[in-house]
Amino acid sequence: MKIAISSDSGRVSAHFGRAPTFTFVTIEDGKVVEINELPNPGHSIGNIPAFIYQQGAKCIITGGMGPKAVDFFNQYNIEVINGVQGKIEDVIKKILDGTLEGGEGLCKPGAGKGYGIDKIHTEADDMFGHQHH
Repeated sequence: MKIAISSDSGRVSAHFGRAPTFTFVTIEDGKVVEINELPNPGHSIGNIPAFIYQQGAKCIITGGMGPKAVDFFNQYNIEVINGVQGKIEDVIKKILDGTLEGGEGLCKPGAGKGYGIDKIHTEADDMFGHQHH
């Protein structure tokens, strides 16, 4: 099984769409067989869920994600575990021993501003008249 984790400097990123990287962990027979970190392909509508799907991940672990993003992942049959914090290595240990628990998402509306969300303008903004504030 392959799992994706939104990551930032070795920790779970609190804002999935603004995560600088995604860490992909492949687990076989209860053991990690591969860890691969890839850069965020860019935040536009549906782009990251498609990217995670193309990498073969069946689960995304993140600090926070909005309901629209969860819907996109559900379309790809990718499980979402929201509300996770901590070091990537600790999260992997919890996955392996079955103790990883999600919770309420850490990403609140407007909380992504420190990650540049208020500066992002996409084609979707033009199509749907959406402005980031």
